Amino acid sequence: MPTTIMGDREFENIPSTQSKALRINLNEHIYGTFSEIGAGQETVRNFFRAGGASGTIAKAMSAYDKEFSDAIYGVEPDHRYVTEERLKKMLALETQLIEDRISREKHPNKLFFTYANTVATIDFAKQYKGHGWVGIRYQVHPKEDYNEIILHLRFHENDAKLQQHTLGVLGVNLIYGAFYKYDHPKNLLKYLYDHLDKDQIEIDTINFSGPRFEKVDNRLMSLQLVKNGMTEAVMFSPEAKNVLPAKVLYKKNILALRGSFRPVTKVNMDMYKQSLELFLKEKNVSKRNTEVIFEITLSNLRAEGEIDERDFMDRAELLCSLGQTVMISNFQEYYRVVEYFSQYTKQRMGLAMGVPNLIEIFDERYYRHLSGGILEAFGKLFFKNLRVYLYPFKDRKTGEIITSENLKVHPRIKELYKFFKYNGKLVDIEGYDPEILDIFSREVLHMIAEGRPGWEQMLPEKTAAMIKEKQLFSYKESQATQEA
Repeated sequence: MPTTIMGDREFENIPSTQSKALRINLNEHIYGTFSEIGAGQETVRNFFRAGGASGTIAKAMSAYDKEFSDAIYGVEPDHRYVTEERLKKMLALETQLIEDRISREKHPNKLFFTYANTVATIDFAKQYKGHGWVGIRYQVHPKEDYNEIILHLRFHENDAKLQQHTLGVLGVNLIYGAFYKYDHPKNLLKYLYDHLDKDQIEIDTINFSGPRFEKVDNRLMSLQLVKNGMTEAVMFSPEAKNVLPAKVLYKKNILALRGSFRPVTKVNMDMYKQSLELFLKEKNVSKRNTEVIFEITLSNLRAEGEIDERDFMDRAELLCSLGQTVMISNFQEYYRVVEYFSQYTKQRMGLAMGVPNLIEIFDERYYRHLSGGILEAFGKLFFKNLRVYLYPFKDRKTGEIITSENLKVHPRIKELYKFFKYNGKLVDIEGYDPEILDIFSREVLHMIAEGRPGWEQMLPEKTAAMIKEKQLFSYKESQATQEA
């Protein structure tokens, strides 16, 4: 049986799925409902089999028929069933029924809970792997308000029975963690994979709420998903909230900008503005069906080998405050970003980047792990609907403006470069602002930290104000040094 994906947990004495279910059953205070749609009653099955379930399970149900499900939980506006909205309705209604039917006076120490899932497993043609929403609403103290943990998963196994088993194990892990690991949310997150492997299931969104999770930042929990290898990418909306990638990307034209954004500068925003203008001129592309993604790779979030979570928060907040959607990914190579987007859309894609990034793309060293080397990578990257919008670079020594026309690549790659350039895959951004080409985020960062004047003019006005207000990027320390 697979162990957890976390290395430090592999050597612990991890409780079995049965022993977890039994511990819940033997707790005389825990009492609630199981409502499962789409993959059998796989979670509650573990509690029945563990024994002693009569004092734990108030009700177990599976409203499989769509009309019957609608009669219980209501009709969704989009007529879909595997959605977060449907899951929340399930949790809310079943919790209310427990409160209505079980007397608090008679059972003053009961900790009520509702566990629910709505999922779609793999289809008969094995083209669609399946996905689902899983959640629990529960109490830690009988007089305390309810806490809630809701997550979205994607199945990776190629057999419906295996997926059902995996869902059952995950459900037990979630319920067990909710009651016994709630005071350490990061560990709770890891324990969801007890007796599971990342090749079986992917968790790409999770949200904690309620009195026990008031101090939990759900964006940081999403970062843990990427850090722990539970998913390849997570997203945040312009409102700085977790958002399901599929919901953002599905059937959209996508323009992506990758960077460290530490901090986001006028150059970054000019690149965004100019590339979007070009992208919207492409055939069948309009603002209505286009999504712009600012991507930060995990390698750009590391400081001395470890992820600097505060630094991550600063960058994400600055981008979101500018109205942007942010993606944090595990992708080092650009072609993997394109492959990821291709899971959700067949529409047009664009990548906006500066000259230094393009030079890296044509560096063969990045593709030594591929059997087909750089040719394989470029076959995945430059498919028919993708273009690269190239922002110029100013050589500080010579003052020369570097574009796709005078860019120098390794002689061995020269013909490959010419092939993609003259086939319309590379488009120079010509409407750029020449006055800002001397701005480099790394220098801005040093200026902020050292208390040197002038950095405010290199950033969007709102960004500079936020850095001062929230004392980001060592701003507080720099001011103290300056005053001393």
